[in-house]
Amino acid sequence: MDNHDPEIVEIIRHVAVLHDAADEDLQTIAGMSIRRAVEDGGYFFLQGDKAEYLYILASGRAKLCMISADGQQVNLRTLIPNQLFGALGAIQPGAVYPACAQALQDSTALAIASADFRNLVTKRPHLSFGLMELMTGYIQEMQERYRELATERVEQRVARALLRLAAQSGQKIERGGITLPFSRQDLAEMTGTTLYTVSRYLSRWEKKGMITTGRELITLIEPHALVRVADDLAK
Repeated sequence: MDNHDPEIVEIIRHVAVLHDAADEDLQTIAGMSIRRAVEDGGYFFLQGDKAEYLYILASGRAKLCMISADGQQVNLRTLIPNQLFGALGAIQPGAVYPACAQALQDSTALAIASADFRNLVTKRPHLSFGLMELMTGYIQEMQERYRELATERVEQRVARALLRLAAQSGQKIERGGITLPFSRQDLAEMTGTTLYTVSRYLSRWEKKGMITTGRELITLIEPHALVRVADDLAK
């Protein structure tokens, strides 16, 4: 790929974990990049595959998910454009992906060979700080998710998941509302519960005017009311 492609360089420039990258670094990373397109429902990689590439989501949406021994899928994180994912191979040679990355709609990403990026980091160690921040963030998020599963009621977990999604990828609308392009099944996977249980809580909140729902769309009308549920303050 032309390492002077301004579109590719601009995508990489907006990746949070590469905030310490100089213009020369951005050009070098762009030169390593291969654009990959995945249709809705397809995978950038599967759990257990060799972690030969790291990715930067350029367009669309995707999710990191794990498949349990009994075949249940658990959504670990939802990805939006300009986020880097699948970077374990750039840190640990011979690593495999601990989760899969599935497109939630037609999506494109920049794929960078893990070995190439690892070699770049050894020459420009300032880039390693962003990767350390990424991994630390994942660990903290997983610890928080585990705490929620162990200590919170399902209703709290569903409310907290909606608030987390609103912060990560929500789109603001009039009068303080926030729209989320997620389905009830997505929420069930994120919170370790069933589709029926999620639907029951969403229906209850919709009757109270806290949210509205549509096909793969949830709108938070009163986010503060959900905060009260998440914090177990709702009566």
